[in-house]
Amino acid sequence: MSEIPDQQARRARLSTLAQAPAARLAALWEAYGAAPEHEMLRPPEIGTVMVRGRAGAVGAPFNLGEMTVTRCSVRLGSGAVGHGYVQGRDKRAAKTAALVDALAEAGDAAALEAAILAPLRDEARTKGHARAARAAATKVEFFTMVRGED
Repeated sequence: MSEIPDQQARRARLSTLAQAPAARLAALWEAYGAAPEHEMLRPPEIGTVMVRGRAGAVGAPFNLGEMTVTRCSVRLGSGAVGHGYVQGRDKRAAKTAALVDALAEAGDAAALEAAILAPLRDEARTKGHARAARAAATKVEFFTMVRGED
């Protein structure tokens, strides 16, 4: 069963918000404008989730350990509901993520993409490329020209 495009866009949006550095998310949110009228459906709360891994990305799944997350849910005056889950213990970041999600669900997705989400994705991509370049600089390739086994 394939997802409809709105669900894929929301999944990508929530993923970007969840992984964003809290300080950068706050700065972009402040530049975007004032928070809309809203009510808290679930105030920011801190908890843990189990992180699972796979050996070699194909092996049997195993429990790697727990990670702290903060979640929040809001409803705008228009009725749109937004959810925010962020890594760590930053309640403000969780609330901001929930407000961004709610506004996007209310029809402001294009403006939020340009003002908040695209810069976060670009910065994450740049950071990933820099990390890959640092790792590539330490790569050692081994090869044998003549083994001497006659």
